[in-house]
Amino acid sequence: METRTIVYECDGIKLAGYFADGAPHTEKPAILVAHEAFGLNDHIRARTRRLAERGYAALALDMYGAEGFSLSEAVRRHIELMAAPGLMHARASAALSLLTALPGVDKTRMAAIGFCQGGITALELARGGAPLRCAVGFHPGLKRPAGSLDRQIQAKVLMMIGDRDPDVPMEDRAAFAAEMEQAQVDWQLHLFGGVGHAFTNPDADRLNLPGYGYNPAADTRSWTMMLALFDEVFGAPTANSQ
Repeated sequence: METRTIVYECDGIKLAGYFADGAPHTEKPAILVAHEAFGLNDHIRARTRRLAERGYAALALDMYGAEGFSLSEAVRRHIELMAAPGLMHARASAALSLLTALPGVDKTRMAAIGFCQGGITALELARGGAPLRCAVGFHPGLKRPAGSLDRQIQAKVLMMIGDRDPDVPMEDRAAFAAEMEQAQVDWQLHLFGGVGHAFTNPDADRLNLPGYGYNPAADTRSWTMMLALFDEVFGAPTANSQ
């Protein structure tokens, strides 16, 4: 497997993505991976390598150009991304353009996935009309950031949340469903019963926040659902590692 850091720019800001390729020198589907509010960290790098182990090319984007934040700083940066019109979409688009241009990437077989804030990011790319086969969110927020676009969504959409997630109230779920129906998208919203926010991240328990927590079963099941969607839109991967 090839792994490396790739420095790129968006509006004059230097960003550093993490790239993993499970089958160098062969053309393959590519996955853009969007991080949580805490930035590009070991959890996201590990997920990126897991995708590469299945034969995909995967790039973990960088929204900030920095990492290693406290909870309060992560919240501040998330609020900034949500409030600045078009900022989230611009930075995600810069990373997608980088991934598309890398050797061995099949530009006709692309997907975006994201965790927490990253799920919103994947959705924003889809709303912006990015040429994605699918957009997948793990415990994403479902509120739209400022300047959110309404172009034709080409991607199949899969969002997966815990039914006890305090950050995704019923009204947000209903608004998301109505948006997807109106846009005639091939979409899914999966609820994991008894599960809260950040269920894929083992470090979530350390936050000691009500409604937040790692859930191994939901973690495994949600990853399996994503892989099944990849098989549907891409065909079988070149490697069969989990």
